Amino acid sequence: MAADRHMNSRPPRPGPPLWLLLELTYRCPLHCAFCYNPTDFARNGAELGTEDWMRVLHEARALGAVQLGLSGGEPLARDDLEVIVAEAHQLGFYTNLITSGVGLNDERLRDLKKAGLDHIQLSFQDSTQKMNDFLSSTRTFELKSAVAALIKQYDYPMVLNVVLHRLNIDHVEEILEMALRLGADYVELANTQYYGWAWHNREQLLPSRAQVERAEQTMQRFRERVGRRMQIFFVVPDYFETRPKPCMKGLGSIFLTITPDGTALPCHAARMLPGLEFPNVRNAGIEHIWYESESFNHFRGDAWMKEPCRSCPEKVRDFGGCRCQAYLLTGDAANADPVCDLSPHHHLVTEAVARAERPAEAPRPTEASRTGLQEKPLVFRSPRNSSTLFPGHEGT
Repeated sequence: MAADRHMNSRPPRPGPPLWLLLELTYRCPLHCAFCYNPTDFARNGAELGTEDWMRVLHEARALGAVQLGLSGGEPLARDDLEVIVAEAHQLGFYTNLITSGVGLNDERLRDLKKAGLDHIQLSFQDSTQKMNDFLSSTRTFELKSAVAALIKQYDYPMVLNVVLHRLNIDHVEEILEMALRLGADYVELANTQYYGWAWHNREQLLPSRAQVERAEQTMQRFRERVGRRMQIFFVVPDYFETRPKPCMKGLGSIFLTITPDGTALPCHAARMLPGLEFPNVRNAGIEHIWYESESFNHFRGDAWMKEPCRSCPEKVRDFGGCRCQAYLLTGDAANADPVCDLSPHHHLVTEAVARAERPAEAPRPTEASRTGLQEKPLVFRSPRNSSTLFPGHEGT
């Protein structure tokens, strides 16, 4: 009935997909326990070939896309990355490479610069070799530091991203000092969003409210000290808010993701949403996907909304919050995002935050390490874990 009602009330036609994200591959040398990639990524189909990615670029640009993110997994695992960048540059995209740095050497960076790459975002997991390498389950800290210097050498702005969670949020000052030493121009301290592997590891990763407040205060003091030498962005975790973020400014509004096997999604994590069959660029054009596919139209407008969202005046600003978060927490993607304190399910968020108030011990650097908070091992992202632990879907 709900689906029929929705289809009989066609939502307004959206503008173009201004922001295009190509997840070129799920291959990745890192094994981060907070990765947003789906937990069952090993079941994903074959990666798109170069020509398919070229067609996607042309069709999306013709439709009006202007910002292009190249991510994964690790996009540098693709041998044709430079070819894709060159084509995107020729088409007029502003291109952003989102990378761990693994695979980025002088030769590849020179070729990417020549191809017209505009922007590089480099990830670190922490400020020390011990914790960086533990959290990624790799030995990559020294490599990342060398890549940071190489990025500066090629006259790119130094943009560092560090995902914050319970195990590293108390190191914010040290992380910022590291960024300053590396000559970072921009630092994004992005608190973990709980999808994918982070959802599975949420009990181990969700910080306490006191940790979040200390980290934000530390960031503010550091920002005042360094002034304009470095711009710092601090993304507060949803669970500590009382109103949801306007996720993607509403699903199907401005953001289009293409996964490695060609599945088109209105956000990074939407593949988990039940009852929706997302189209694939192998057999559908971008224009049809964006404007005509039922899955992209499903959460446009407000016909899908339940109370309290349907009659809430704030729905024009927050669009009911995150559909994936609503599904993971309540089992129904049409419910109000439980982050909102008007949601009848808000207690699911406050209870999770309350559990995070329990003290935790420092983790031991092994895959089965436990903190005082943990009741199960911290599971690191890997093809083996993906295929053996998560044979179903993201919400497992």
